[in-house]
Amino acid sequence: MAEPVTVRRPTRADARRNFDALLTAARDAFGEEGAAASLEDVARRAGVGIGTLYRHFPTRQALFEAVYVGEIEELVRVADDVADRPAWEALLAWLRQFADYLVTKRAIAVELDRQSEVMRACREAMFAAGVPLLERAQAAGEVRTDLTFDDLIKLIAGVTSSGSTDDAQRERLLTVALDGIRPRG
Repeated sequence: MAEPVTVRRPTRADARRNFDALLTAARDAFGEEGAAASLEDVARRAGVGIGTLYRHFPTRQALFEAVYVGEIEELVRVADDVADRPAWEALLAWLRQFADYLVTKRAIAVELDRQSEVMRACREAMFAAGVPLLERAQAAGEVRTDLTFDDLIKLIAGVTSSGSTDDAQRERLLTVALDGIRPRG
């Protein structure tokens, strides 16, 4: 469905396990503590030494980009996974994943070079994954036709940045916002 944007994973199984553990640990640490999370904490959470972290990610920026690309890979995967569902259900599933992605992005956004080739490719992959889902829901009469994909991602970004720390409240707000993109009448 979308152009591939991928993190370059090691080919050896043990190195790939460490790499993936580091990405998961970094995503969790950045989500909890923001971009200031210590790399030592990331390595500890992954169950590896700091040297292993630096072998895979020689700079802090390289780790931020890999986490970000991993989140985009997940958005693309979800778009592919839900493509056969009914139009509204597919869009809704993808938007919920997008809302989760925003939590990680917000935590590391200040560290990302928005003008980089990586960021450009990620944005293109995200749009390539999400736009067809929106267009299909619009064609099925499930979503307002005056809504653009850019409008939709800004709406979801606004809801997720509302400062709610309660998951139930965030879910309620997301549901209300998504009800607002349905056609009237």
